Order: sequence, then structure tokens, then C-alpha cells
Amino acid sequence: MTELPLSGVTVLDFSQFLAGPVAALRLADLGARVIKIERPGSGDAGRQLAFAGRMIEGDSMSFHAMNRNKESIVADLKDPADLNRVRALVAAADVVVSNFRPGVMERLGLDYETVRRINPGIVYGSVSGYGDTGPFKDRPGQDLLAQSIAGLPWLNGSRDDPPMPVGLAVADHLASCHLAQGITALLVRRFRTGRGGHAQTSLLEALLDLEFELLTTRLNDPSIAVQRKGTRSAHAFLPAPYGIYPTSDGYLAIAMNPVPTIGRLLDLPEVAAMTDPQSWWDRQEEIEELLSERLSTRTRDEWLAVLDAEDVWCAPVLTLDELVAHDGFRAIAMTQELHRDGLELTTTRSPIRIDGERLTNSRPAPRLGEHDPVEPHSVEEIA
Repeated sequence: MTELPLSGVTVLDFSQFLAGPVAALRLADLGARVIKIERPGSGDAGRQLAFAGRMIEGDSMSFHAMNRNKESIVADLKDPADLNRVRALVAAADVVVSNFRPGVMERLGLDYETVRRINPGIVYGSVSGYGDTGPFKDRPGQDLLAQSIAGLPWLNGSRDDPPMPVGLAVADHLASCHLAQGITALLVRRFRTGRGGHAQTSLLEALLDLEFELLTTRLNDPSIAVQRKGTRSAHAFLPAPYGIYPTSDGYLAIAMNPVPTIGRLLDLPEVAAMTDPQSWWDRQEEIEELLSERLSTRTRDEWLAVLDAEDVWCAPVLTLDELVAHDGFRAIAMTQELHRDGLELTTTRSPIRIDGERLTNSRPAPRLGEHDPVEPHSVEEIA
């Protein structure tokens, strides 16, 4: 690709850990120049947050994944000289990204209202844990904590399980998508009108947006109770057969399908006879147990062959090892190689394709302060 969509856009990334850095990474993948502003000595706290205990060349694996294709300078934002140097960078930048708790950037004099006086056309993106007001606003903005407040662990698992969080940083990840989308929208507006702006989101808002189906149903009909179902069910608001079932050698997911069709294909006459959709709710656990008993008699792939032949909505439940060894994983080509002074690291690429081309870049995460100039007074001097 000769020119990426955000080529020529300069982003100052003040954020750390995940939501802010990944939002900035999404902009970098689209062609923006992203410069991390990090504290002297330790830098982004995410450098030491070792995912699965794995470090490489002094930084965590997750830091390498979230901060590839960026530059790094160090600045003590409590030091007047360093702060003036950073403000000079702000004056020449297009975008600022931050993810501190409410009030932190104000105390540093780098909040949106102050920054736009320095650079009226700036696009400012900020992500917090729980917004700028309300009783949660000063709580730590961390993924598990945000999941818990949003009720996500209570929605996972079955009726008899304790709360079960999603085993991924889903709040951070979704918030990064929303923040990058808001920043990109404001850049479009600025290109049209010259006006900058402030895009804001939070981990809590990202999760509440994820729960839009459940919330819309519950808020419009208070009589509805959102309740987890039996051990096979995968959704509080969907009837049988929607769930995950054991086979003799693994697990199989079955989505929205007419129960009689599933009964016919599995040779279960009593299930095939359930033609009333209301019975798929009323007898949900009974149906799920009958399917479970039958599916456990043959292998996952044997059942997939039966169900796929009738275009039933189903899929194998793959382990991570099975996924990375699968032809489907190779076909989608979601990985790329990073290179730095003999270091070779495989990580994921942007999930976006532009004009039919995948967005890849072999540039690794920067060393702390790797792009510090001798006397940096402007973005142009950082090279």
C-alpha cells in the first residue's frame, strides 16, 4: 500500500497499560506516527506487566504487542523544563491520547481545555475507568474491576457457577476500539472544518455497550429477569439449543437452530417432535441434556460432518493449541513478524484490511527513550 489512511497524522501517546496504548496502536496501524511520552527510568507501567510471566529484552510480551510501530521519548511531566518541551510537541501534534484517572492531566496542565489553547485544532482522546462523574469515577480503571461493576462475571457461566469473568481484557480492548473510532471521526471533522475536539470513553461505557441487547430488553420490560441457565446454555436470553456441548473428544458449539432439526440430525425423536418454539424455552435444560448425552457418544469431527452437511450453525470449540495449528488460522494470516537488532517476535496484526490489503508493519515496540533528541523542541526534531 503506497499510503495508509492516517499517513501524516502525528499522535502523542501519554497512556499506559492497555486501553490507551491499544487505541494509539490502532491509529499507528492506519499510518499515524505515534510517539509515546514515558516517565524517566520506568516508562509505561505496562513494560513490566508480564503477561504469563514472559519478558523479552527487559519488556513484557504484552508491551511489545501493544506498542509496536511507535516511538518513545522520556519526559518528567512534573519537571517544568520537560513539561515545556512536551507542550512544544503538543503544539505541533494532531492527536493526544491519555488514559489517566479523572483530574491527573488537569494537574499536569495537559488536559483538553489547556491543550486546545496551545493547539486549537488538536484532537484529544481520553479513556477512563468509569467516566468523569459519579461514585465510581475515582476507582481503579482496571479490566477485571470494570467487568465486575458491569455485571459481566454474573452473566457468564451457568446458574450454579460463581461469577465467572471473561478471561481476556475485554473492557480495555473494546474501549480502545471506541476511542480510536472517536479520534478518527474527529480527524475527519477537522479536515472538513478545521475544528478539533475531545473524544472520550471509559471501560464501563464499553462494557455497557457490549450488553446493549440485555440492557435494552431489561430496561423496556422490568418484569424480565436476566438469569443464567443450565450448564450447557451460552446465553441468558436465548433458548435451546444455543450452547456448548461435550463430545467424546472435545466440545461443540451450537448456535440458533430449530430444535426439531437438531433432533432429527441427532436421531432424537423426542427432540424432533418439539415443534413449538415456546417449548425450546420451557424445556430448555431438558433439551440441552438430551443433546449432551447424544453428542457425547461420538467425536467432535464426526458430529461436525453430520451438522455441516445440513448447514446447521455450529463450530468446534478449539483450544489455543488447536487454533494456531488450524488451516483456518493460517488462512486468515492474523500474525506478523517484528524485528529489532536480532530480536524476532511474532504478534498479531491489525484486524482491518484497507483496499484488500492487510495492515502489517515489522517495526517493533521502542526501547524506553529510544527516540529522544538532544534538544527536542518540536515533533519534527524527533527522528
